[in-house]
Amino acid sequence: MKILVHAFHPDLQRSRVNARWVEELRKDPAITVSLPYERYPDWRIDVEREQRLLSEHDRIVFQHPFQWYSVPPLMKKWLDDVLTYGWAYGPGGTALRGKEWVSAISTGGPAEAYQAGGANQYSMSELLKPLQQTANLVGMVFLPAFVFHGAAAAKPEDVAASASRYLAHIRDPKLDPGARSR
Repeated sequence: MKILVHAFHPDLQRSRVNARWVEELRKDPAITVSLPYERYPDWRIDVEREQRLLSEHDRIVFQHPFQWYSVPPLMKKWLDDVLTYGWAYGPGGTALRGKEWVSAISTGGPAEAYQAGGANQYSMSELLKPLQQTANLVGMVFLPAFVFHGAAAAKPEDVAASASRYLAHIRDPKLDPGARSR
């Protein structure tokens, strides 16, 4: 299984969690790591390059901080630009069909804030529905997300441990519930 990780962090140099995750990912030569904020500082996305990368991989990981209950702005633009009609969806748009989508998310707040009745009122599963529907639209299999809560107050040892768990999560061939039964 070929894995591509798009790490969408607007300021990776100042991130403790996402930067540590990228550091861990880069130790694995079987994983392709892409840093769109570094590659596209002018926000001019090379659509052909990005579509080629997607075509060459089986599992696509979208790593990002959870900002305003959504994705960072460049990730939204990337989705708009790269997942084109006729390529990713619509008539003839089958390029991503059967590929796997994994979200890898860091939140500033604690896990208790992301549940019914919590400070944010909704669970992460509910808040991720727009991404799940995007995956559905383009024919991708939306797999269980990796979520690290409480990044704002996390201890260095917790961040380090999360990096190992993250790598194991995205490399897990049985992450797809459908694959578990095969």
